[in-house]
Amino acid sequence: MRATIILITALFSILFAGAQETMHPAGKYTEVFYIFNGTVHIGNGQVINNGIIKVSGTKIEAVGTDIVIPPGVPAIDARGQQVYPGLILSNTDLGLKEIANGARGSNDYAEVGDLNPSMRSILAYNTDSKIINTLRSNGILLANVAPQGGLISGSSSVVQLDAWNWEDAAYKMDNAIHFNMPSLMARPRRPVSKGRIETPETDVIKDGLDKIETVKNMFREAKAYLTVNNHEHTNIKFEALKGLFNHRQKLYVHCNLVREMLVAIDIAKEFSFDVVIVGGSESYLVAPLLKQNNIAVILNQMHQLPAAMDDDIDQPFKTPAVLQKAGVLFAINDEFEESRYRNLPFNAGTAAAYGLSKEEALSAITLNAARIAGIDQTTGTIEAGKDANIIISEGDILDMRTCIITIAFIQARKIDLNNKQKILYEKYRTKYGAK
Repeated sequence: MRATIILITALFSILFAGAQETMHPAGKYTEVFYIFNGTVHIGNGQVINNGIIKVSGTKIEAVGTDIVIPPGVPAIDARGQQVYPGLILSNTDLGLKEIANGARGSNDYAEVGDLNPSMRSILAYNTDSKIINTLRSNGILLANVAPQGGLISGSSSVVQLDAWNWEDAAYKMDNAIHFNMPSLMARPRRPVSKGRIETPETDVIKDGLDKIETVKNMFREAKAYLTVNNHEHTNIKFEALKGLFNHRQKLYVHCNLVREMLVAIDIAKEFSFDVVIVGGSESYLVAPLLKQNNIAVILNQMHQLPAAMDDDIDQPFKTPAVLQKAGVLFAINDEFEESRYRNLPFNAGTAAAYGLSKEEALSAITLNAARIAGIDQTTGTIEAGKDANIIISEGDILDMRTCIITIAFIQARKIDLNNKQKILYEKYRTKYGAK
C-alpha cells in the first residue's frame, strides 16, 4: 500500500513538473459562445447585473441583458461571478528581463549608447518567459513591452500574452518611443557624516540639462531630415523617429519630478509630440497643467514612499484621485520586480481605497491604459466590436483576497491559467500531504 502511494505521488509530481513545458497557446476561435448571469464590468464605469455577452469569432458581438441564447450554443454560466475586460500592463520589461539583478544571459532590455531610437523591443520579446503565465493568472492579458537604458531607449510594442513567438504576440507594433529624462535634482553622494554632506563632484542639473539639449537637437535634426523626401544616405535613427512627427507614435518620457515634467511639456509644445509621462510621482502637483497640455500619465508604482520628504506618507495612494478629479488621462501600472508585476489589479485596488471609485480604478488598468497605448478601438472595454479579451473572477478583481481568476479569453481563445508557481504549490502540497 505504501509503495502504491509513493508511486502515485511520484507520478503526480512528474506530471506537474513538466506541465508548464507542455503548455501551449490556444488555437484560434471561430465559433459563437455566450457568457451569462455574471456581473459585467464594462470598463468605462458601467456595470451590468446578470449581463449577457455574445462572442462571435474573435470579437464581442453584443452586450446586454435581453440577448437571446439559442439552444445548443456553448454558454458559460457566470452566476455569482464578476466579468471584466482583460487587464493591461502599461509599461514593462516583461519578456525582456527574466531574472532581475542577475543572469545576464536571460536579459535583453537595453542597448549600449545613449541615443537608440531604432531599437525595437518587440524583436527581443521572449514568449517563453515563465513570468508571463503568472501575470495571466491575475487577469493581465496585454502588456506594453518597453526597452530601457540610455536617453532614448527605442520603441515599445503592445503584446498579447498567449503566443508562440513575437510575431504572434504583437498587438500594436512600435506604439511609442521612450525617453529617459536625466535627473534634474542634485542628491548627496553619501549619507550625512559628522554633520557634513558630500555633494556630487559634477553639477548634476547642468549635466542633465546638457543631455536634454542633446535629445532636443536630435529631434530638431530628425525634423529637418524628414522634410526631405529623397536622401542619398538613410539615417536609421531619424527614420525611427518619423512616427513621433506624424503622431503614429507617442513619446513616453520617464520622469517623476515637477521640474522634469515641465521639460516634457516644453518638448511636447516645441515638437507637437503626443507625450506620456511614465512615473509621475509628483504629477499631482501639476495636474491642471498636465490636463491643459493634454499630457497623459502612467503611474508606475503605487506601493512606494512619496517623492519628497514633506509629502504625506500616503501621497502615492492619493495621486490617482487627484489626477481623476483634474481630468488627466492616467493609467496605473506595476513595475515592482520582486513580485514581477502581477499585483497590477491590487495597485488599482489601493487607489480605490484612497479616493477613486472601484470602476474608476478598473478603468485605470483597462480603458485608460488602452487609450494611452493607442489600442482603445480594439480592447480595454467589454463592448460590441472589440476583441473578446475577457476575464471571469470569483470575486472583486481589485481585492487580493477574492481575486480568483477562473476563466480568461484572449481574442476569444480560452487560455491556460496554469503557471510555475501553481505547479510547485501542487507538487509540495502533495509531498507533505497538505489539504
